[in-house]
Amino acid sequence: MVKSIFKGILIGALFICSMPANAQFNLKKAVSSASKAVQAFTLTDAQMADYVRESVNWMDTHNPVLPDDNPYVVRLSALTEGITEADGIPLNFKVYDVIDINAFACPDGSVRVFSSLMDIMDDDELMGVIGHEIGHVMKHHSKNAFKTELLTGAMKDAISSTGGKAAALTDSQLGTLGSALINAKYSQKQEKEADDCGYDFLVTNGRNPWGMVMAFEKLEALEGQSGSSSSYINKMFSSHPETKDRIKKMSDRATKDGIERPVKSDSTSTPTE
Repeated sequence: MVKSIFKGILIGALFICSMPANAQFNLKKAVSSASKAVQAFTLTDAQMADYVRESVNWMDTHNPVLPDDNPYVVRLSALTEGITEADGIPLNFKVYDVIDINAFACPDGSVRVFSSLMDIMDDDELMGVIGHEIGHVMKHHSKNAFKTELLTGAMKDAISSTGGKAAALTDSQLGTLGSALINAKYSQKQEKEADDCGYDFLVTNGRNPWGMVMAFEKLEALEGQSGSSSSYINKMFSSHPETKDRIKKMSDRATKDGIERPVKSDSTSTPTE
């Protein structure tokens, strides 16, 4: 095997030497880029975890994180009480005080909920969204999406040149990775997998899975309203026929399991300050 590899290297070297200078230069650039790609693609799980941690810390620093005594945080803490891990991944929850309707969960178990989402969701609906997002983590969708971002474009070259050390990234690069976590887009197959996994997660933790159905219905209704342009809504419902199928599937499953749909409240339970 070693001889075969050496033979290949020698043939490659002879081939380069026999080429015109300009062609040699271009080929060497290509070889250099390929070498960086190989190095990037061999990132360890520990290095991946470092990048996720750095990115989450960057986002928490550059977004308005509400304090523990804030009504939004008090509400979220009460809703998620006792939910400490998902398939062995430790969970932590924070609220960002921003106007966009959004929520996301990171590969390390960091769950971030935006206050504007809490404004429009009752407790069951909010837990439905959280369950769905955690489903993406449990199915490793968020990890794979994050890895794809790491291994593409300028980010790949930056990581390759530092041997995979997350601390070497600039604020701009960490911001790009943070944006990738917030705005990760998944295939319809992955969304359905997150639905099923999130359903199981909610039931296992004593929460009503109908909340997921109710949340999807509310977000779908908001999408049809004029002037409503949420990145989360666009991300969740990229295909209208699939959306209705997902809602029906979750509804049928909850009905079959004999779980009663909660009475829908007219307002959220976030207390006012």
